[in-house]
Amino acid sequence: MTATTTSPSPTTRKGPTTLSRLGHWAMNNGALVGLILLCIGLFIATPSFLTVPNLINIGIQASVVAILAFGMTFVIVTAGIDLSVGSVAALGAVVSAYSFASLNLPGILTLVVGLLIGALAGAISGLSIAYGKLPSFIATLAMMSVARGLTLVVSNGTPITTSKSVSFMGGSLGGFPVPILAMVVAGVVCWFILTRTVLGRSMYAIGGNEEAARLSGLPVKKILVIVYALSGLFAGLAGMVLAGRLSSAGPQAGVGYELDAIAAVVIGGASLAGGSGRATGTLVGAILLAVIRNGLNILNVSSFWQQVVIGLVIALAVGFDVLRRKTSR
Repeated sequence: MTATTTSPSPTTRKGPTTLSRLGHWAMNNGALVGLILLCIGLFIATPSFLTVPNLINIGIQASVVAILAFGMTFVIVTAGIDLSVGSVAALGAVVSAYSFASLNLPGILTLVVGLLIGALAGAISGLSIAYGKLPSFIATLAMMSVARGLTLVVSNGTPITTSKSVSFMGGSLGGFPVPILAMVVAGVVCWFILTRTVLGRSMYAIGGNEEAARLSGLPVKKILVIVYALSGLFAGLAGMVLAGRLSSAGPQAGVGYELDAIAAVVIGGASLAGGSGRATGTLVGAILLAVIRNGLNILNVSSFWQQVVIGLVIALAVGFDVLRRKTSR
């Protein structure tokens, strides 16, 4: 006599319920869910929140952090960190303004100079990390100090007037704010690189397991240099937008922006352990930070308490990331 086993027939096997699918979607899009709930809450608290001028203002406020965060996404996907983006943005802006005010370079060329300075600073950090074997935290911390010091040296501690081409980056085009256009273009470039290129897939592979990526034949060191150069290039663009909004480049510009950029990437769903991260998530994270600050300003909350709230949001995002990784094992 043989034992018989029964297995559920295809007709009786149950798939995931709508509620479980909704929960899975919410788990993977926590920042977007939080942003929607926050907007609803702020609209109820103050109807002036959801007005076109205020929404445009939020977009402009989010633009610099979002552009920095798109570059930071490349770095975090490869399990690295870049603490220098705020200082590199300021350095690019100051050198660009100096090349216009003191070297009389044409306006469009000063814009290119600012971008190249950012890319060069990022590439130096990448070389230190890939070939010098420095931890990314140390290499970019050193670059943060060097870039800020050079910013003070070049500007002599005073703001410098930018060229019209750089000032255009903070103006409007056909009535639409250029900072928001720059943010959209940077986001599309980030999305394209991460999802449509071999370079993007290589970044995920390195972040998932760097040694396995190396053994599979990927030029890990060259890719890391490119990743940090891209982060610097995006920082240079953010510096142009920041200087354009003020029509001047100051030595203290961009202080603390590196933490906002990291926060935007983490809130957007990227893991600090590497191997994950999306351009769309980063954009949502940057907008979420801008909405929080805008909403608290409208509600007349003290700037001191705003820092507390932002810190708690970052802590929640990191805790959520840890929880998500544990549940996915």
